Amino acid sequence: MNLNIYEILRQTQRQRVIDGAIANIFDDIPLAQRKLILVLPQLGDFDSLEYIWWIQREIDRIKLEGIAVRVLGIGDRQSGEYFCKFTGFDPSWMFIDQAGELHRQLNLYAGLTTKFPLLSSGQSAWINLMLMCAGIGSKGTLAEVFRGYRGDRQAPQLIADDELIKAAPLPTLKGSFFKWAGGSGFQRPFELATLRLRNMAEVLGNWNAYVPDASHLTQRGGTFLFDAENQLIYEHRDRGILGFAANPSYPLSFLLKS
Repeated sequence: MNLNIYEILRQTQRQRVIDGAIANIFDDIPLAQRKLILVLPQLGDFDSLEYIWWIQREIDRIKLEGIAVRVLGIGDRQSGEYFCKFTGFDPSWMFIDQAGELHRQLNLYAGLTTKFPLLSSGQSAWINLMLMCAGIGSKGTLAEVFRGYRGDRQAPQLIADDELIKAAPLPTLKGSFFKWAGGSGFQRPFELATLRLRNMAEVLGNWNAYVPDASHLTQRGGTFLFDAENQLIYEHRDRGILGFAANPSYPLSFLLKS
């Protein structure tokens, strides 16, 4: 399918989290500026929280390189408010698509969509999601789950030694704890898994806020980077849960080359 991604996005108007206004997602971006557009799945999804964690980690560098970031995810305004408060992401850059309409326009992977007799769309989506978590119809998911536990010497250290991590039901951990699992200066065993556990605790503790409609649980997202002339210079389409990056060790390698 030959899609003009820029034209689709240029015409997209959705609710902006900071003020609830219906606005174009390119509003307030200077014309001659690179644009990074992240189309996220459900805002309570592992991928959404983890991807924005990486963006926030590098946000000062992204700004210095003159890249404007806009994010659109599935949920409602309350979902967006909870999401931005937890991640620290700027709510003026966050937009909401309640039913994944833009995802369908961009032909993004819908995940497993089997309809089960006698079950509602939300209940069917739950079963499909569990199957995807087991790697069915979700390319690379199991390998990525295991990487979170075993560590990755190609990835940077994720938690600073003096950082405190609260990830229920675990006790509060200090970042230096992970030295005992293998050292420092790279992603240590259990380090990424702990961050994922923290994200899961946040979502499960506020489930109705993050996921007002479970029907879209399996929908995947995509990444689109445009140059100053609005030419698409990079795209990535998620093919499964935890598949938001082509390079899982450093998801922003396509954006920040060194």
